[in-house]
Amino acid sequence: MGHREQLLAGAKRCLLDKGYARTTARDIVAASKTNLGSIGYHFGTKDALMNAALVQATEEWAADIAHLLAVSETMAGTATPLDRFEAIWPRVLDLVEHHRALWVTQFEVLTQLHHSPELRPYFSAAQESARRALATLLRLIDPAADERSVRSAGSFALAVLFGVIAQWLVDPGKAPDGRDLADAVRAVAGVSQALPVHS
Repeated sequence: MGHREQLLAGAKRCLLDKGYARTTARDIVAASKTNLGSIGYHFGTKDALMNAALVQATEEWAADIAHLLAVSETMAGTATPLDRFEAIWPRVLDLVEHHRALWVTQFEVLTQLHHSPELRPYFSAAQESARRALATLLRLIDPAADERSVRSAGSFALAVLFGVIAQWLVDPGKAPDGRDLADAVRAVAGVSQALPVHS
């Protein structure tokens, strides 16, 4: 493993252990067993290295989601969309638990976007990918549906995911589980169907 890879591994450990803002260049050097000059040589700045480490950590989460997506394909045609939604959510939340430190960091970094605009394109692209992946994973819509429908369903799933994670980070015992979410969707759908349509 060269210095570049050592720096990335060390920065990722610091990112998950100490957070984005509290990690110093010296922390990374100590964790990677390299030197300060290596950061400048390979990445230019400490922030650029931290951003690269964040991207790498997020890609690992995405790989786990992709694996879960492949597993969920075996459920296709065996249950209703809401049944699949209810069954898959616990697996998604298990992944959140496994990557807890990453999600804590993700929420921290969201507060830094105003001061680190270079992160915006990455987060924007990641959100677009997440929308389609979640819409497909949770079986909210036919993957062959038009782009607007897929994006709308994915945006809903992403909003639910971030909302559930926020609640889970604050109070895991009271955060909604798969059944709670499915029941909520059923309840909202029932109310919507009962409401009069105004032209």
